[in-house]
Amino acid sequence: MTIGSTGSSKVSLARALARTALAVDLGRFDADVIAKAKICLLDFLSCAFEARNHPWSRQAIGIAREVGNGATVIGTRTLASPGDAAFANATMGHGLVREDMHAASICHHGVVIWPTLLALSERTPLSGATFVGAAIIGYETGAQIGRALFAADLARLYRPTGLVAPLGAALAGSYALGLTEDVATSAIAIAANTSSGLNEWPRAGGSEMYFHPGFAARNAIAAVELAEAGACTSETILEGEAGLFAAFRRQPAPAGIRLFAGSQPEIMAVYNKPAPACNFAQTAAQTALRVARELGTSEDIATVAIRVPEAAARYPGCDSKGPFHNALQAKMSIPFSVAAVLARGALEEDNYADIDDIRILRLVERTELQSEPGLTAAFPANQGAEIRVGLRNGNTVHQRLDNVIAATPEEIRTRFRGAAAAVIGDKQARHLEELIDNCASLPDSRVIAARCRLEPTEQRLRPAS
Repeated sequence: MTIGSTGSSKVSLARALARTALAVDLGRFDADVIAKAKICLLDFLSCAFEARNHPWSRQAIGIAREVGNGATVIGTRTLASPGDAAFANATMGHGLVREDMHAASICHHGVVIWPTLLALSERTPLSGATFVGAAIIGYETGAQIGRALFAADLARLYRPTGLVAPLGAALAGSYALGLTEDVATSAIAIAANTSSGLNEWPRAGGSEMYFHPGFAARNAIAAVELAEAGACTSETILEGEAGLFAAFRRQPAPAGIRLFAGSQPEIMAVYNKPAPACNFAQTAAQTALRVARELGTSEDIATVAIRVPEAAARYPGCDSKGPFHNALQAKMSIPFSVAAVLARGALEEDNYADIDDIRILRLVERTELQSEPGLTAAFPANQGAEIRVGLRNGNTVHQRLDNVIAATPEEIRTRFRGAAAAVIGDKQARHLEELIDNCASLPDSRVIAARCRLEPTEQRLRPAS
């Protein structure tokens, strides 16, 4: 049950979102949109498999409560409650800092949506088409709310993924389960009450960032299940006097937040990271790679001027020049990411393996990071970067990229195959990829989660009720 403003016939933002989403015809999505969703799922799973043994992943797996008929914890034999499985899987999917990115909302939607839907699909059988369609709706919802909510000042304090991804995932789950408009509206309202995630970790060197998507996914499932149970909620949770926009943006909510009003669904604006580092470090690091190829050696570098959009320069941790206490701080730092590429001539995970590498740290000291008006004006449609390297002999090497170069579908498939095969074996990894490629025609999407376990377990699937 939801409660709106007394005496007002105006439809609340939460109800309008629920009404639009629940009316979506899956046939409206073109083949390229479905293909993008599949690639995002493969990318999420590749990160989860690859990060399975990282400390934060082991911690999240370790607190999952095993149940006999539960949901899959990726890359393990564990079946846990849906909320615990979603928490562990979202943490693992975030564990490399290589999750997919929607720049305009400064948010990682997939790392929350996919764990939520995977867990719900094992609770309630879903067709593959419903599973994929629900994910696209989740990306759209979170992205549109995030576009309206976030500015650079807010993003410096609160993690965008923690604030808006629970809402998108809750509506995705509501669509997937076929909930009514009233119940879906309540799920959004409850999810909004869980919005959280502080951005102190880049400065302090904490690891709680890895758990932000875990909290969001677990809260999305709790929101859906509480709404199903009849929880009474505030329908004006987005635009109300003490709603989401008033609390965080300190401004009135927009008159309307419309789903699928653009020329393409928002999932098409999502890009898959080429490197395991902060979104805002991606383009600068790619630009630095072009400089490195032109230089051949970093020994003659005297100065490094880095120009990025204002949002990048101001995001917590992105301007850090150290000291770096862990790899996560280095992955957040644009100066470190650029210096590592210049020193090593490569853009890869190993760039962050030794945060005390003197070659890198010397270059970090020589960097100057500033925002640039042209790049700022082009953001978020384009996320460019410019690097100007001054050499000891007085010469200058200059490179500029107008936008990030996303990982290609083939690159994503290659890293998925390697990561999945290392955990569940080559045969099962190939079968999982085939299932995802054909997921829109699957009668029951539970087989996707089942293939993410350490052993084939089709015989353990619960019969549909």
